[in-house]
Amino acid sequence: MINRLNIRQLTEEKEESLSLYAVKSKSSRGRLKYEEPCPIRTAFQRDRDRIIHCKAFRRLKHKTQVFIAPLGDHFVTRLTHTLEVAQIARTIGRALNLNEDLTEAIALGHDLGHTPFGHVGEDVLNELYYQGFRHNEQSLRVVDLLEKDGQGLNLTWEVRDGILNHSKTRVDILGQDWGEVHTLEGEVVKIADIVAYINHDFGDAIRAGIITENNLPLSAATVLGHSHSQRINTMVSDIIDYSWGARGDGAVPHPAIGMSPQILEATNTLRQFLFDRVYNQRSAEDEAEKAREVVRSLYGYFSKHEDRLPPEYSAYSDETERRVVDYIAGMTDQYALRMAEELSLIEGKAK
Repeated sequence: MINRLNIRQLTEEKEESLSLYAVKSKSSRGRLKYEEPCPIRTAFQRDRDRIIHCKAFRRLKHKTQVFIAPLGDHFVTRLTHTLEVAQIARTIGRALNLNEDLTEAIALGHDLGHTPFGHVGEDVLNELYYQGFRHNEQSLRVVDLLEKDGQGLNLTWEVRDGILNHSKTRVDILGQDWGEVHTLEGEVVKIADIVAYINHDFGDAIRAGIITENNLPLSAATVLGHSHSQRINTMVSDIIDYSWGARGDGAVPHPAIGMSPQILEATNTLRQFLFDRVYNQRSAEDEAEKAREVVRSLYGYFSKHEDRLPPEYSAYSDETERRVVDYIAGMTDQYALRMAEELSLIEGKAK
């Protein structure tokens, strides 16, 4: 008789039909702290649910993807980006017969540590904090420590590995310094992240009036397509085709997640176009400079007035600067703007 006490075991049995190279839930390397298994959910399903219900995940809806605190309703936020990555990664993972639950959990958690104001905020914290700052490392810190009042989410090793190693910095896609995730599911999320942001950032740049559809490099458009949906479909289909060995029939001893040379070249062309015409160009604008000044002022103020930090941050580190970084990185765009304005008024009265 089927009852709720063996649902997890039934799901784990179904996972035995996954690819030879998929990570099976019952074969997870485990958690930092041991927990009794859930009777209904597998380990990776449990991780997914913990991420969705955590505070850092909710705050993503008010964090910038590229355009800082945009007024339009249709610009991409860090939350909608995360959902797009999860959807694309699940599509690829399912086609390759990998563990879809693990893929989804990594995707949903990969940007939890992102700063306000997108990469502008990340760059400023990296400049100011002597140990440097990378949002993927902060995402791991969020799930390991900062959530649940210092207890962390106690996620599995595989999800934590995927979160930590998803970031590509600014190297070419699949290039020499691309880095490595230790599961194919994590590699799927890593490349799905690229597919998602290249396409929606191009759409947002058009929406903002910075470029037009006609500005898309002809070489990339000819190969990838002339519309948002065509480009995503081309990329995803190519990734599945190129990575088919990951389905695990044994014919490919060391399968990899990637793209064919033609699609990879076109995708890198589109990505470089975005850096040249959108990301780097916007860095000189007043809006981005205002965001930088906000992060600098917050960092400077709280470094000198650590007593103004929320009291719970004292438990996260013995070092003032580390606590300041944790606090600022967790802020949404609007909260950071309001906080900087309030502190400016306080310091103005003090003078």
